[in-house]
This record gives sequence, structure tokens and C-alpha cells, in this order.
Amino acid sequence: MASMNAKTKKSKPKAKKFKWEDWSDEQLLELPMHELGVTQVQPKTQRCVDRVYREVERRGLVVAKHCWLSDEWFSPVRIPGIAIPFYLAHPRLERLEKSQMLEVEGGTQVSCMRILRHEMGHVLDHAWNFHRRRKRQELFGKSSDPYPETYSPRPYSKSFVLHLDSWYAQSHPDEDFAETFAVWLTPNFPWRRRYQGWKAIRKLKYMSELMSSIRDQVPPNSTVVQIDPLHSLEKTLGAHYREKRERYAVDYPRFYDRDLRRLFSGEKDNKALTPATKFIRKYRATVGGKVGRWTGVYRYAIKLVVDDMAARCRELGLRLPGDEEETISDFTVLLTVQTMNFVQEGRHHFSL
Repeated sequence: MASMNAKTKKSKPKAKKFKWEDWSDEQLLELPMHELGVTQVQPKTQRCVDRVYREVERRGLVVAKHCWLSDEWFSPVRIPGIAIPFYLAHPRLERLEKSQMLEVEGGTQVSCMRILRHEMGHVLDHAWNFHRRRKRQELFGKSSDPYPETYSPRPYSKSFVLHLDSWYAQSHPDEDFAETFAVWLTPNFPWRRRYQGWKAIRKLKYMSELMSSIRDQVPPNSTVVQIDPLHSLEKTLGAHYREKRERYAVDYPRFYDRDLRRLFSGEKDNKALTPATKFIRKYRATVGGKVGRWTGVYRYAIKLVVDDMAARCRELGLRLPGDEEETISDFTVLLTVQTMNFVQEGRHHFSL
């Protein structure tokens, strides 16, 4: 029997149990988004949210906390707030996101902080209407420029900072501003040394001066409105993911037949050789993950390219000619090249 003097441990309050927590993906995809019932992010995400607001406050910037759950990451025009995707509200929803899109944007502390610092750049831009200032327009361009459905980045350009993947600063003047702010805000990041000799250093110096000019001042715009809050979204999760996948779908021309024939054997009579299709499908997750990290291209788009290659190998009757380990290396190079061709062809879609 336990001692009467022993301290009784306080039990933690049980987290709310949602009816869909144990559902299959198929069942979840039938559920309308507003019926999810989640109203706040997970503790790990909340810690990131609190942290980015502390970073801003330490810089002497006055910003009211304004975040809500929606279907994607975004900061609406003229609203100094941040919409956070619903899947960061529950581990089961994160698993669904991973199964549908192959990755979870903001699922780790590092990626979440990168995105939040970027969105905070939009928040300050909206709160202070910086887009109206002439110097801001001269350096970054006009906010009124239309957002293209796709953009063709220049990977080696030194006119833009590098923060989020996919050379995101090059997609639009507002994104360039937000990315530059994110680099400036990142604690202890030596941006003066890192970007010395780059044209982007002018933008960073301007950002530093701009933020110093508003220290401890209340912004003129403090509108508290939620755009597309989760509780108002009537589409099903299935419809949401179909739309999301369509945005990243690749209308990819088949100009890699020659490279596939070089990598694999076209001798159909040798049945002892492993079909190239089987080899690609065996290693597509590992190789695709590496290429995604190197190029910053959304992994779902890379998966479509890999699947198309596998289908083409089946149509051509290609087989694995030799050592599997050596072929993995060559296939990784081939997929990287084709992915960069995809980027250069101007088919890169917005991810935020």
C-alpha cells in the first residue's frame, strides 16, 4: 500500500477525442472540412507561433496576435494575420496530409518557423501598408502585379534572398518582401556576410532601416478578420486534396526516352533482368525525397514525374541491365535533371 504521505500526482486533463481520429483515410476524405471540429493548433505548432511573435517583439515591432485555422498557409491582403492549415491541429490530420501530399508543410519546428517568419513579413506589410511606399516599389516591385499561376525561377539569381524552397522570393513582389523580412528576422543569421556582393543586400538593408523606423509604434491597420476559417469550409477533405493535387500536377512532356534507354536495357528477350518499372517503384520514395530536398520542388510533383517515367519504361519494355546500387545513383541524377527542367519550363506552382 502506498504511503499516505506520498504526493499525489496531478493528472493531466484528457485531450478532446474526435470521432474521426480512428477513421481510415477513405472515411476521412468524405468528411466536410467544417465538421472536423478542431479549433486550435497542436502544442508543438503553438510553440512555434508564440516563438515568432516573441522574435518580432524583441525587434521592437508592435504586432497583435491574430491566427486562425483554414485550409492552407496564407496571410490575406489588408489583414495583418496568419491562416494556419488545419492539418497542424491534430496528428491524425498530419498523417492524412502526408498520405495525400507526401509531405507536411510546417510539420517540423524548422519548417514551421521558416513559414511563420515568411507570413509575418506579410503581416507587417499589411499592418503598415508598406506596398504603397515608393522605395518599397522600386526595390521589390508593385503589389498590384498579378500573381501568375506558375513561375519560372532563376536558381542562380543573386537579386533575391533564399529562405523558403523553390526560390519563392522570385514568384511575386509581395513574396520577395516577405522572404526578405524572414531572412532579416531570423535570430543570429549573419545576413550582411551571407549576402555580401549580392544585389539582394540592398533589399535587406532597406528592410533593416524600414523596421527600425517603426519600432515601438502602433500600426495603422489592426483589422481582425478571419478569411476562410475552417468552420466555414463546406468542401470535403477529398475535394480539398483533389484541388491541391491538381495545382501541383505536371503537364510534363516526354522528352526523356533517350535518357531512359541509356539507363536501362531495351533487350526484351532477357527475362532474367528486373523490369525497370519495378526498380523505379522500389526506390521512388527514397530518390524522390532526396531530389525534393535538393531542388525544393513539391514532392507530389516529383512523384508524378517518377510515375510517368515508370509507365514509360513499361511501355518501352526496359529492364535493369546491371548493378542496382550504381543504377540508383544514375537514376537520382536523371530525376534531378528532369526536375530542374520542369522548374525551368515555368511549371512551378505556388506552395504557399
